[in-house]
Amino acid sequence: MHEGLLYDKLEGGKVRCRVCPRLCVIAEGKTGVCRTRLNQGGSCFSLIYGKVCSVVADPIEKKPLFHFHPGSTCLSLGTLGCNLRCVHCQNWQIADADAVREDGELRDLPPEKIPYVAAASGCQGVAWTYNEPTIWLEYAIDGARACHQNGLYTVFVTNGYITSEALELVAPHLDAYRVDIKGFRAETYRFLARIKDATPIFEAAKAARHRFGCHVEVVTNIIPTVNDDDETLAGIAGWIAGELGKKTPWHVTRFHPYLELSHLPPTPIATLEHAVELGRGAGLEFIYVGNVPGHPGENTVCPGCRRLLVKRDGYSLGRVDAREGRCIHCGEDLNVVQGKEN
Repeated sequence: MHEGLLYDKLEGGKVRCRVCPRLCVIAEGKTGVCRTRLNQGGSCFSLIYGKVCSVVADPIEKKPLFHFHPGSTCLSLGTLGCNLRCVHCQNWQIADADAVREDGELRDLPPEKIPYVAAASGCQGVAWTYNEPTIWLEYAIDGARACHQNGLYTVFVTNGYITSEALELVAPHLDAYRVDIKGFRAETYRFLARIKDATPIFEAAKAARHRFGCHVEVVTNIIPTVNDDDETLAGIAGWIAGELGKKTPWHVTRFHPYLELSHLPPTPIATLEHAVELGRGAGLEFIYVGNVPGHPGENTVCPGCRRLLVKRDGYSLGRVDAREGRCIHCGEDLNVVQGKEN
């Protein structure tokens, strides 16, 4: 076990975790909502530091990140647990797992070893993903430091439910922050994710972008009857344009029936295309249709000269007609972070 960085010792041997906005008060011998932080002897310990259940070399486009080192490969690391309880979670087997009971399913990967595994896998960077990396805070910080020391980029694929304190600790070591925005009303988050207030998610995304200089991309999984109304989609698009910038990529992805939402139909493609139009109306310049293989909405078009710059087919792509983040034809700023691999 590894002692947590952010917690308070309370009366009666309890502790209060300060990693995510749930601020769980944990009794002796118990864990918080994420089931990965244990109160032992009046101190709070992470059960998942250096513990991985998934280590996979992925195209960066799978995250999805389209404007960050396009065409590169990243080492994707996942563990157990999550601080949300989403009713449609695609990774529920690990997100809902109890780290106390499932420890045998985890393998050891010390943070200093991550760069060597990445190099052996032909990766240019590392992403903390599959489950929620916020609850992996201490390990992510140490791992990201090791990655930067070895010339690797670092990525958080996150639901964004993190305290400002925790973000201050990890964000200086992150290059990209790919965040889910599930809705634009409190009741949507209460239904989908079982949290009362989503304000910290929006505040963290703004801080990641403006205070810490992370490259930010946003994903909204559009779910019929839940978050597919014009008010919600236009609200999200307007917030991204106004608070993160009009060149921030917004991925509108197709929902597929799952878990407690198995009774709902897949998102109509027309709904996704309508979301694209709403996003354009809000001023966004880069909106992508996701989970629809072969859709032209996967491609990157220059907002200046309207030339096709990147043609995607699933996670593979052709040439990237950008240089130093600008269109090679007209010089338009594309908000693309490029590395040696581009």
